Amino acid sequence: MAITVAALLSTTLSAPVQAGPEPGGGTGPAIRTGDDWSIDATGNGLRITLRLPAAVALRAALPMLAVDGRPLGVARQSGDGKTLTLDTSDPAALTAKKVELVWSTELGQDKSARRSLDTGADWSKAPQGKALATDPGSTGKYKVGISEYNLGDEVIYLSGIKAKSELRAKVYTPAGATGRRPLVVLLHGRHGYCHGTWPAPAPAKTWPCPTGTKPVPSYRGYDAPANALASHGYQVISISSNAINAHDNDAFDAGALARAELILAHLELWKKWSTIGGAPFGKAYVGKVDLTKIGLMGHSRGGEGVVRAALLNAERGGKYGIRAVLPLAPVDFARANLPGTAMSVILPYCDGDVSDLQGQHFHDDTMYAASGDKAARSTVLVMGANHNYFNTEWTPGTSEAPSGDDWWGDETAEPCGAKAKMRLTPAEQLAVGRAYIAGFFRLELGRETALLPLLDGSNARAASAGRAITRVVAQAPATSRYDVSRLDRPLPPGSVSGQATATECTGWVFAANAALKTPTASAGPCAADRNFGRFPHWTPAAFSPEAPTTSAILLKWTGTDGVVRFALPAELRDVRRFAALSFRAAPGLDVKQQTDFTVRVVDGKNKSVDLPVSALSDALAQLPGATGDDLLPKTMLRSVRIPLAALKGLDLTDVRAVEFRTDKAAAGSAYISNLAFSKPSLSISEPSKLPQLSVNDLGTIKEGDSGTQTLTYTVKLSRPSTVPVTVNAESNTQDVQPSARAGATPLVRKLVFKPGQTTQQVSVPVSGNTRDGYDQRLSLVLSAPTGAILARSFGQTTVLDDDPEPTFTVGDGEGTEDGLVRFPIKLSAPTDKFFYLSGELASGTAILGKDFRSSQDPGGPDPVTTQFGTIDQDQTEGWAEVPALTDTETEPDEKFIWKVTEVSGKPLATPLTLTGTIHDKP
Repeated sequence: MAITVAALLSTTLSAPVQAGPEPGGGTGPAIRTGDDWSIDATGNGLRITLRLPAAVALRAALPMLAVDGRPLGVARQSGDGKTLTLDTSDPAALTAKKVELVWSTELGQDKSARRSLDTGADWSKAPQGKALATDPGSTGKYKVGISEYNLGDEVIYLSGIKAKSELRAKVYTPAGATGRRPLVVLLHGRHGYCHGTWPAPAPAKTWPCPTGTKPVPSYRGYDAPANALASHGYQVISISSNAINAHDNDAFDAGALARAELILAHLELWKKWSTIGGAPFGKAYVGKVDLTKIGLMGHSRGGEGVVRAALLNAERGGKYGIRAVLPLAPVDFARANLPGTAMSVILPYCDGDVSDLQGQHFHDDTMYAASGDKAARSTVLVMGANHNYFNTEWTPGTSEAPSGDDWWGDETAEPCGAKAKMRLTPAEQLAVGRAYIAGFFRLELGRETALLPLLDGSNARAASAGRAITRVVAQAPATSRYDVSRLDRPLPPGSVSGQATATECTGWVFAANAALKTPTASAGPCAADRNFGRFPHWTPAAFSPEAPTTSAILLKWTGTDGVVRFALPAELRDVRRFAALSFRAAPGLDVKQQTDFTVRVVDGKNKSVDLPVSALSDALAQLPGATGDDLLPKTMLRSVRIPLAALKGLDLTDVRAVEFRTDKAAAGSAYISNLAFSKPSLSISEPSKLPQLSVNDLGTIKEGDSGTQTLTYTVKLSRPSTVPVTVNAESNTQDVQPSARAGATPLVRKLVFKPGQTTQQVSVPVSGNTRDGYDQRLSLVLSAPTGAILARSFGQTTVLDDDPEPTFTVGDGEGTEDGLVRFPIKLSAPTDKFFYLSGELASGTAILGKDFRSSQDPGGPDPVTTQFGTIDQDQTEGWAEVPALTDTETEPDEKFIWKVTEVSGKPLATPLTLTGTIHDKP
């Protein structure tokens, strides 16, 4: 594994999200302040607050607060979007000079450096495939009836957010359709949940919407694909998830489980309405909905939600027939995969929210997750599309609530600026979404084989998608595919000859310089750059940053005689039952515009057909965009597809080898992956019957006073497997603790369950000490399994600091006019916590506001009475410092009172009354 960003991610993202509370109350002294931020002491550490001049929209990406350029954790956004807070114990906050908002998908990016640089052909003129005779975006024969149901704002408890959610949806019904109709459920993602005039200050409870605001109707934004599907006979519902958006930054998995629970709750309603009926529809849908044929589409965080819904349904026994899942511009924070279920992932190239296109992992992680997988899967890269405009309620000009373009920067910059010629208009993007969403469900639920070319990688297109450029990568079901080489492990000896090398690579590594170099080490990183956002296949996941990403072969050559040869075994040389030979490819990072090599196919009589990649695909051309400190151009593996009809003259009953020959360029590099013969086929898809992996919670444990104890998690398979099962297990903590202090040591393991084995234990060492500190929140995360699916994939623990707090003493203070009156504070032992005393100042012979003032007083007309005294972490001595004001009078010593009432946020049983003495200035 070669992800050096993992140390950063594991401390800021990978623990269960524990943002600060809704702003207001509960803080002690302001340790550091800026024009728009403050860092205050709390009873549990430090609270960072950032105040924004204007509301920032909720996004799919995780909002984070960075101190002096280093992200410290996931922040909570206030309901009005103008304040972010984060509770932390990281000592970096004590010396903060700058606090800013960053997003999890954009770590390390320098937006000020965004610029346009042509990396190849004008992609606005890139070739499009032949238009399908059956247009998936067309309107069908049925008129569409529209209705809604709203059962209340807080009617269903969701354990994933530990709160109640609304049950509200828009319903699209094919009027006059007979029999049971397939059901398609659409789920929006993370967006604003209430709009209007928020009360000030923002209330602690933000759902249901407070007075002056009303819900954002995101669920009404998918009319285009919903109407297309309903007009062809599908029952469609689009559901609201505003309550989840109000709570998901406090959820251990950013709301994925809650979204899954919400979907299944709606399916439970439709089970009732389609069998016995009930309010508000009566018997209108009895016998009209086929719950054995269900498709799910999830946008943004909803994309991860629909994957989790399919897994949760399988965990609950496969009650509902979820057969097709479409994540649209999705997040993939936890690296779940979904074998056995048809899946298509839509990735907008100009996504300014999930800008690293991390949803690519859903495809990559599932490709070989289960042997004999009968489901087809694909990715659809949509050039010129952003994150928001697939939903009209997230699009300016059509939305009820404020909305905007999620891409940023120069609006004329290619390819993604709002006025760039490669950029799609909102209407054009909506048409693409309509065609591919409707087309996928019509193909997989409706079994319309005429739509296979839309998603089989053959570059067919939907006429209704207009000028949109799309690139589809497909994997056929295992029953219709022969993998010549997965190209995800070292090649056999003797496979490479001439002036070429072909080495395995995986992952991404940070590169401090802007000059990109293609790595060469076997099993080393595939990419080195400042920004992992350029490399969707290799970007680390938020909650499982160390989990290995997809591997590829990095082909490099320095001459035209290089050959990589793949020999076919005798029993698999007859390839007549297949339709094409295909693989995935991308240009290496040192390729400026485009490279090329030849694919040679050889038969038993040593006849061969040579085809240059450039004649088949633009996979070896760099994608458009800027280079350097930016998101673009992306490096993405794309399809190279050779129809067997192109292998004229070969004996297809006796194909002996496939070769990659470096005869088209004197030097170059390329990533290659997934070489296979295949035939496009419909999925045989159903709720997974694979065994399920779960990990337990350990509750709260004490750290101990010395030595090392072990946290032992139990990872279980729901039943024995006849084949090996693997899963990544990764422990991580939100709480940053130097290694010399107590706490859990991060651990990364690949677990292998042998056939018949159902239990494994994962031990995480925890070091103890006698020094007072903060409790530590820890999680063990399971990800990217093979041979099984994930059920309960997060195990949570709190490591309780069981050491006594040190005792303190505080003395009377003294000082001189125009100086500081200093009250000495001492601790009996150092602490890892930030220690402070809090109390009230009162006049004596010295008058508050005239002779002295609080250190918290900005100098306004009304004196501030609150005074703090602090001791930094690791220290045993500190001060409460009260500014003494100057005058021109000669006078005796003057005295005032400091009454201490709290210690680090906890009230003193008996307040301490201290005297401050001000000496006359000499």
